[in-house]
Amino acid sequence: MDAPVTSFGGWRNSSFVGMTPTAVSGDEADRWVRGELVRSLMRAARGNYVLSAVLTPIVVGLSWNDVPLWLAALWVFLMVCVSIVRVRFEVVYRQRYDGHDADAQERFIHRYRHLWTASGVVWGLSALLFFERSPLVHQFICWFIVAGAATFPVVSIALHPPVLKRYMTALFGTMLACMVLRIAQTGAEGLQFGLPFLLLPVLHWWLLLHAGRRLHETARNGFELLFHNKILIASLTQQRQAAVSAVAMKNRFLASAAHDMRQPVLALSLYADWLRNEPELVHEIAPKISGATQAVNLLFDSLFDLARIDSGQVRLHIERVDVVQLLRDLELQYRPVAEAKGLRFKVHMVPGTVLTDPVRVRRMLGNLLSNAIKYTHQGGVLLAARQTRDGLRVEVWDSGIGIPREHLRDVFLEFYKVADHDAGTSDGFGLGLAIVARLSHALGHPVSVRSRVGRGSVFRVLLTDADEVQAQARMSDAVG
Repeated sequence: MDAPVTSFGGWRNSSFVGMTPTAVSGDEADRWVRGELVRSLMRAARGNYVLSAVLTPIVVGLSWNDVPLWLAALWVFLMVCVSIVRVRFEVVYRQRYDGHDADAQERFIHRYRHLWTASGVVWGLSALLFFERSPLVHQFICWFIVAGAATFPVVSIALHPPVLKRYMTALFGTMLACMVLRIAQTGAEGLQFGLPFLLLPVLHWWLLLHAGRRLHETARNGFELLFHNKILIASLTQQRQAAVSAVAMKNRFLASAAHDMRQPVLALSLYADWLRNEPELVHEIAPKISGATQAVNLLFDSLFDLARIDSGQVRLHIERVDVVQLLRDLELQYRPVAEAKGLRFKVHMVPGTVLTDPVRVRRMLGNLLSNAIKYTHQGGVLLAARQTRDGLRVEVWDSGIGIPREHLRDVFLEFYKVADHDAGTSDGFGLGLAIVARLSHALGHPVSVRSRVGRGSVFRVLLTDADEVQAQARMSDAVG
């Protein structure tokens, strides 16, 4: 038997995994919101570059005849340098930090915070080009342009209050300093705008900071709502999937149970009619009625075992178990069944003990033996214990029909039966190996299988010492 090994040591059926999403903490929501605020800030940065590219030539054009050439050239040079550096900054962000957690993005923004300061300073220096230099109409237009350069980015940079404060403080602080410098140069008497005009930039500054704070609160609330909506949608989607899975499980259960009970119930009906018509054959018919009744009882017993495991009602009791005595008990139970079918039943024992739940491990091995006998029509079954480097291993060999490679993992799912095996094996319920897999996970006894179609199968159970607390916890985890 050289087919590949399929292991089920850490197996968990999807029906055991809790479908309710874990509650999201306030810290997780806050990190997500902060990350989205930074991403939105960076996505809106390109519009600011376009605005600067459009407004810079207008300011220079309106002041060209009234300002020294070197001063206009210097201001344009500074604006171009700041824009190039900010474009490079945006590229670095998109390549290395977009999609990272909020803390990493905020550290990146903090590292390059001076770029917004520099941008605000350059726009504030524009006052040197037109304030008390250009005609009044040109100055008025330039003031509107600078006001737009201050107001337009508020919607985006308000998403990150430290950036907003830096940009606005640098812009209006530099602008006021330039205005005071020009007044000192020209004198207050010849001003085209009165001294009270100096209060307008201060008022504009305060209004933009106030509006920025409100915009930030609105954006943050919007992202928080979006986050919780995403969580709600994910939860509803998960619950819908759980409901669909539950309906599918119920339909599969009903179909399998109806299919599996049809034969013994039909047999009971036929035997009852036979007995009614020929009561003198009671001694011949009674065992057949008993067998059919036992088949129905086995189905219900398996279903109840599975239900108890799924509901967490199984309480494990770990104790020291003599493996030789365990195998002898199994031999006494299953040798008559195998021999009644014309099969050889062999046992190979080695002395040893293991910490485990004797009832559950006997249930595991019994299901494996029952399957081996059921799917073996000639030859025999071997129950063997071996000492390995990893511990004591119990193996169940058979010379039966085997399992195709593509079905090796699925045979451990509840109600699963290989289609090609239905012929002659309709008394199977597809539950025995599902119970084996669950108990294997709980007790920490890994199960592996090798099989070859037409040659037989071997199931191996590694009996490592189990811890009662950990085993019960794994059983609870499987349910929750």
